[in-house]
Amino acid sequence: MSEADVLEIEEVGDPEDRPKAEPIESRFLFVDVAALRAKQLRRGARPRLPVPTEETPAPRSAKAERLAMEEVKDGLVEWQLPEFKVVIDNR
Repeated sequence: MSEADVLEIEEVGDPEDRPKAEPIESRFLFVDVAALRAKQLRRGARPRLPVPTEETPAPRSAKAERLAMEEVKDGLVEWQLPEFKVVIDNR
């Protein structure tokens, strides 16, 4: 199963136009979403974090993984799980 089969992350418009994503309660799902977003950032996607100001300082690190975790934590990354098929083994 490839990563594309497991989780989809959408690349959408400006952060101001985007609604907040639902919070992620599973730490395992959080890691998966952040890893896929970090891959997008490494491939050239624009960061979704707001421009740093005095009220909102910049993240301490500019690494793609840290930026992705901040974006996911702030609800800036839309994600959805695929529909799962139930397989019943009647042997």
